[in-house]
Amino acid sequence: MEHLGEAIREARKKKGLSLRSVAASAEISPSLLSQVETGKTNPSVGTLYALVNVLNVSIDELVSGNHPLEAGPARTEPTGSIVVTTGPPVQRREDNPTIVMENGVTWERLAVDGSGTIDSLITTYSPGGSSSVEGKLMRHSGIEYGLLLEGELTLRLDFETYVLRAGDSLCFDSLRPHLYENRTDSVARGLWFVVGRSRDGDSSPDGHGAMPAGGFPMNSAVDVLGLLGRMPVAATPTQQQ
Repeated sequence: MEHLGEAIREARKKKGLSLRSVAASAEISPSLLSQVETGKTNPSVGTLYALVNVLNVSIDELVSGNHPLEAGPARTEPTGSIVVTTGPPVQRREDNPTIVMENGVTWERLAVDGSGTIDSLITTYSPGGSSSVEGKLMRHSGIEYGLLLEGELTLRLDFETYVLRAGDSLCFDSLRPHLYENRTDSVARGLWFVVGRSRDGDSSPDGHGAMPAGGFPMNSAVDVLGLLGRMPVAATPTQQQ
């Protein structure tokens, strides 16, 4: 996406944060953040999530410029919950906002409701692609769901390594250190949802938010199922021996 860096810079300035302070909180160099903001380089997945956490914004905000609860008219349900609408219910494939990141990773943002609590993405890892150039495991708030549609993708989660193949799915707390790698010569593509990302500024002990909008904790997949209306739980990938 051409304007990703510009959106990151705008989000930083809106919060009155200096480039150096954001870089320090995201554990990246000021020069790297400057290059990302000016469009001279693309961030890795890990760098992007670090910036999203520090700036307390959603992927949707950075991609589309929409602000949660300002993306369209809202209506109040009898329960008191807010339902946000952003326009047509169908988003055509050619209209998917796309982010091309460092190290062979591409994200296509799917249709969203504008609330900022769910990141819905088609993720593509080119051969040799990784979510971190340095091989550093990342952490961010939310519960992560994934379904690999084609190819093979290696997940490093805590101290375990899993190999996902087409049809395999995953689900884990995104605060657990993790890294994705395509160690093959073929493209790996999947459908990803990160649910319950922080929107209220609360944070975990390591400084990364772990509370979604509304201020209730997302401590397990059960909490997420309640939010999603009893969606079936994704199966855990088979651990490789």
